[in-house]
Amino acid sequence: AGLLDVPRSWLSLNCDAPVAADFRAVALTAARRLAAGVPIAYAVGRTTFRHLTLDVDERVLIPRPETEVLVDVVLARCGLRTAVVADIGTGSGAIALSLAFEQSFGRVIATDISMDALAVARKNLDRLAPTLKSPVELRHGSVLAPLAGERLDAIISNPPYISFTEAAELPPGVRDWEPAVALMAAADGLSVTRQLVRTAPDYLHAGGLLAMEVDTRRAGVVAEVLLVDERYREVEVLTDLTGRERFVAARRV
Repeated sequence: AGLLDVPRSWLSLNCDAPVAADFRAVALTAARRLAAGVPIAYAVGRTTFRHLTLDVDERVLIPRPETEVLVDVVLARCGLRTAVVADIGTGSGAIALSLAFEQSFGRVIATDISMDALAVARKNLDRLAPTLKSPVELRHGSVLAPLAGERLDAIISNPPYISFTEAAELPPGVRDWEPAVALMAAADGLSVTRQLVRTAPDYLHAGGLLAMEVDTRRAGVVAEVLLVDERYREVEVLTDLTGRERFVAARRV
């Protein structure tokens, strides 16, 4: 379905459809990559995220189904049509493009420290632009640095949160293929998350939203960091579809 860019249901309804020679060649290449241990999304070159089909390769993290809930967290808490929102560490653009596809915002800004990742996000943005309800800007830089001079209604991020010691425990399909810069964050896995908590109030309007995906083992720790910071209120720990505490949200005072 990913190779053909069609819904899975189409395959069942059209299983007898003729297959073009060029598609057979692409499918054979993908099958060989799969046999070599390449993650299926990289082997196919595409994956789905919420309502979108996204191009992905080894330059970006493969968007996870669990992260789709983070988009719901933001949509439920930030409904202003004039809102300016930023997705930090956008990778393939999954979160930013989903927000822009599903709701009209004033602007959606997507940042990443990796120029390679932004190239993938640009490819997805160019292809999906006619379907988006909101304008999307791509910016290069570390964490919130690309947002200098901005005042935002929401900051969203799925930052790297695997510690260096935990990285060795990752499945080979993740550890050996996905970009380390998108996975790992110093000794305790919280360096980027702490930086977001520390600096986000400088960019948020009063009442502005900070929403992050976190390691399910450290959601309580992140919530405590927010609770003791007097610049935040309405701190929430939210679960993914499996019931695990995966997201933390708060508003600027």
